[in-house]
Amino acid sequence: MLIGLISGSGTDTWPGLENEEQRSADTAYGPVELVSGRVGEVDVVHLSRHGPSHRRLSNHVEHKANLSALMAAGVGAVIGCTVCGSVDPSLAPGSLVVFDDLYFPSNRLPDGSLCTWHDRAGGAGRGHWIFDRPFSEPLRRMLVRAGEGLDAALVDGGTYGYVEGPRFNTRAEITALARVGVSALSQTAGPEAVLAGEAGLPYALVGFVTDYANGVADEPDTLEALLARVARSGDSFASLVAAALPQLSADDLAPAGTVHQVDP
Repeated sequence: MLIGLISGSGTDTWPGLENEEQRSADTAYGPVELVSGRVGEVDVVHLSRHGPSHRRLSNHVEHKANLSALMAAGVGAVIGCTVCGSVDPSLAPGSLVVFDDLYFPSNRLPDGSLCTWHDRAGGAGRGHWIFDRPFSEPLRRMLVRAGEGLDAALVDGGTYGYVEGPRFNTRAEITALARVGVSALSQTAGPEAVLAGEAGLPYALVGFVTDYANGVADEPDTLEALLARVARSGDSFASLVAAALPQLSADDLAPAGTVHQVDP
């Protein structure tokens, strides 16, 4: 089974990827650069959200193009990776967290349009994504099991909070997010989870905590410390994914929830 890997800040290229082959994929939403290769014995397709030298800020990421390109490539599941700021004081910098819930009430893409494939009245396949949890539980469990053998601290579960960026959030905004139960936040993965869910594509999200969000710690971390953790996040993601991929089987995976199609 072909697995899609989406990386964010700090991971322009996937560490340890073998037999790399870069290509451009044309989609209805714009071109996307993909890199095919192998992690161990598993075929993967890697997509960098921000591109080389962080060319795209969070408000420039074309989520529909990215998911379209991965689905056209034939991936059977997607693992999203994101560096994030901790809203929960118990979630320490340097931790990995395999999220099990999502806070994304605006449900908007960076351009302000609704985050959905169903953007045309009467469109074929239109429907409602219905779920208990928004991430693929079988895929999530495989990542959690893989993390048990790693040196890095891994947290099983937590609520991912999507914020629009590109600025960071104020103390008042972080306080509000904490009150609704957000564990950690970043500026990119919310639309991925929704679009994958509507497409019936198994998707799981792993976060690497780079710092505490504003007001969470007694003293703010330095920019140098934050950037150093961003730089080492790619190796942590790669180690977790390499340990998880041998466990993956198409027969065991399932998307989150179901899509109730109004007009199949």
